[in-house]
Formats: sequence, C-alpha cells, structure tokens
Amino acid sequence: MTMTQSQPIMGDKDAVTDGIASQKHATSTYNTFASECVSEPLRNDFLSILKDEHCIQSELFNDANSRGWYPVKQAPGNEITMVRDKFKSGCGCQ
Repeated sequence: MTMTQSQPIMGDKDAVTDGIASQKHATSTYNTFASECVSEPLRNDFLSILKDEHCIQSELFNDANSRGWYPVKQAPGNEITMVRDKFKSGCGCQ
C-alpha cells in the first residue's frame, strides 16, 4: 500500500494575503537598511528598491481590495486634510 500525502493548495485570497504580508516585511526591512546606511549611493539603491517594493505592495493591496478581501473604511475628508497639514512641512532632509 502506497501512502500519498496531499498538500493543501493555496487559494488566490491566501496567496494575495501572504504576498501583502511579505511585502510589508520587505518594505520594513529595506526602510531600515536605507535609514541606517552610511553610503549615500547604497542608500539611494535601497530607496529605489523600497519604492519598487511599495509599488508591488500597492498592486497586491488594490487587487485584494477590489475583490473584497481587504476592505478599508473611507476616512472623512476633514481628517485627511488634518493629517496632510500635520505632515506637509516634511522632514527637512536634503
């Protein structure tokens, strides 16, 4: 008698959710690398990679959100304006 082991197949929702979680980890890691990097050219490389990773995360999020797998509550316009004004001045980095 031969035993076969069946492995569950990851569905689309689980794959996208896992991708989002992976991208959150990757962006966090690249953000740390960039912020703690002494070499400016290397920091710029990390920032470029970070931007690419954010784009991938955004695509996964938009896909999940459009399918109803990652619903978000819309913030009132006045709250968006308050937060935007709070952070409008920027960090002053050059």
